[in-house]
Amino acid sequence: MGKLQVEKNIFGVMLDCSRNAVMSVERLKFFIDCLAKMGYNALELYTEDTYELQGEPYFGYLRGRYTPEEIREVDAYAKTKGVELIPCIQTLAHFTAIDSGIYRDIIDNGDILLIDEPKTYEFLDKIFESLSKCFSSKNINIGMDEAHLVGRGKYQDLHGFCDRTELLVRHLNKVAKIAEKYGFKAHMWSDMFFRLVSNGDYYKSDASIPESVKQMIPKNVDLCYWDYYHTEEEIYDAMFKKHKEFGRDVWFAGGSWTWGGFAPMARFTINTMKPAMQSVNRHGIKNVLVTMWGDDGAECSVFSELHTLYALRQYANGNFNQKSIEKGFYKLFGVKYADFMLLDIPNLKSVDEDQTSPFPFCKPLLYCDPLMGMYDLSIENRGEIPFESHAKLLKNAGKRAKEFKYIFDELSALCSVLEVKYNLGVRTRKAYVAGDKEQLSLLLKDYDKVYARLQKFHTEFYTLWHKENKAFGWEIQDARLGGLMQRVKTCKCRLQAYIKGNLQKIDELEAEILPDSDGYHIRCNTYKHMISKCVF
Repeated sequence: MGKLQVEKNIFGVMLDCSRNAVMSVERLKFFIDCLAKMGYNALELYTEDTYELQGEPYFGYLRGRYTPEEIREVDAYAKTKGVELIPCIQTLAHFTAIDSGIYRDIIDNGDILLIDEPKTYEFLDKIFESLSKCFSSKNINIGMDEAHLVGRGKYQDLHGFCDRTELLVRHLNKVAKIAEKYGFKAHMWSDMFFRLVSNGDYYKSDASIPESVKQMIPKNVDLCYWDYYHTEEEIYDAMFKKHKEFGRDVWFAGGSWTWGGFAPMARFTINTMKPAMQSVNRHGIKNVLVTMWGDDGAECSVFSELHTLYALRQYANGNFNQKSIEKGFYKLFGVKYADFMLLDIPNLKSVDEDQTSPFPFCKPLLYCDPLMGMYDLSIENRGEIPFESHAKLLKNAGKRAKEFKYIFDELSALCSVLEVKYNLGVRTRKAYVAGDKEQLSLLLKDYDKVYARLQKFHTEFYTLWHKENKAFGWEIQDARLGGLMQRVKTCKCRLQAYIKGNLQKIDELEAEILPDSDGYHIRCNTYKHMISKCVF
């Protein structure tokens, strides 16, 4: 096969369709319209198992997976808009949702495939064959990131200890041959090459990758350096230099922060991506992706970061003038950039607060248990948060948001819940410790308010989800919010029993509360860790 001819100078978005939210075909087309208007020319669909695979009925079963017909329909539509639809898959780790029983023969441990097992490569061959029939693009993202325990499960049982860098490279070469067989030019996340020589530290720019390893990486695979966290140009500069030592095209993937719970983190997106794009421009990086992950349930609308996507495209063009960017965004979408920036405020104390660290708190504040008190010290240290004002600002901005009103309405409803709930546990514990049953009686009304406002938020969130996504995955949100509403009722019931003297003490409120992390930031974005310290 001759050298593949693939489009260069890609500036695209990677859309997560694997964390329960699988965007509907109709809404995906609208997203492509938005990208094309802003000057993007590529869209990677991140699908771990959310696409049909012939002969594998349990692959993506009940997950809202895309059919071949749907992918071909979107692919053809994207072409008409000048957008290349690119498959973004996994070929080693992050097979999070596949049934480990059905696929046990090809699982090393956890979500990692078993390297050197023939059945593994038969399975991967099916994947590439299927994708080749659905996507017209010859580019493909083959993943291979965060395989932290590769070679340490079933592989170790079968083969003993091994050089895991050599193991990774051997697997990569096998995957690259399959990709070439079906006409693909691959790129992959680069972190494992750095982690395996740096005790897991990806961003160690002085990491020494053995020359022998660099030479073993197949020529038809480019490396993609991903970084969603740093605010200093020097770190990006150093990492680009280190990546160029591999002697192949370097891709860059930054983050548009849609994975911090229900609300976006646009300020942190800008704080990380502005220096990143300055470094990208300086180092002449041709291919850039903006990732939009949906960690732990994909609660956040990707359209809530539409304004940052526009800004990042402008940064790539060399335009860092904020007034010019705001004017251009309004001209394209008819909605103020400043209004979209308000979508951050469920994670902020004020509209003027800057996000200098990736620690959102609207999700843990929503789900934290009013009696358990896991985050009470952090909540106390934050002081008052004007959620009532936040809710009004979002509601009013939503009246001007046209097509995107539903996003503002949903986050306004969230702030309305948090207005009462965010420090309800703190107030409850304070009254209990003081033995103030009169105050506890007054607080019962707040438990009723939280319950009623949760019902409203559930309705608004339901509207958002089903406007943007397939139905699959919503059942998780039903279970989470339904569980929260029931827990609020239970907490009220226990407080009533205590107030009436039918309960001598409330065990949860008797427990000592320990600081969470630094006693200010809530370093958690995983639902099951927010609701309890018990096994979920």
